[in-house]
Amino acid sequence: MTAIGYARVSTTDQDLELQESTLRAAGCDLIRSEKRSGTSTTGRTELQTVLDFLRPGDTLMVTRIDRLARSIGDLQDIVRTVKAKGAALKATEQPIDTSTAAGKAFLDMLGVFAEFETNLRKERQMEGIAKAKAAGVYKGRKPSVDAAQVKALRASGMGPSAIAKALKIGRASVYRALEA
Repeated sequence: MTAIGYARVSTTDQDLELQESTLRAAGCDLIRSEKRSGTSTTGRTELQTVLDFLRPGDTLMVTRIDRLARSIGDLQDIVRTVKAKGAALKATEQPIDTSTAAGKAFLDMLGVFAEFETNLRKERQMEGIAKAKAAGVYKGRKPSVDAAQVKALRASGMGPSAIAKALKIGRASVYRALEA
């Protein structure tokens, strides 16, 4: 039986050390860490490595459930995977232990709150964008390609592939700029 720790922060300027030291103190023999958003499991290679490594009797340990997933769907998928492997899930800062009924119930409640928090953050962001647009401050993302430059290169006889190579952009970006 092995305790395997998983630590995650969302941005590169955040520090993993606090989570890692907490997991070591909780008895984790192995800790995998990554700096990736928790809104999806896509691209989270260290999480996948941990899930693939789990064996019957092992425990996947996190400091808090929101380090594992920010949506109830992803959380449930992870819990199903852990259970199918014959392992358990525990959190150091929350009374989560999927080997007990109370721990499972509390896990589901925390998952709902994590997803709720993510949705609130998205709503606030959209409200802020709408307010900025109404005030004439928000112009959206600047185009990554200068359409005039693309059109000039095309007018000089360059083909879309050559333009893409010269500007170090994708051909689809060339076509979008030509349509603009």
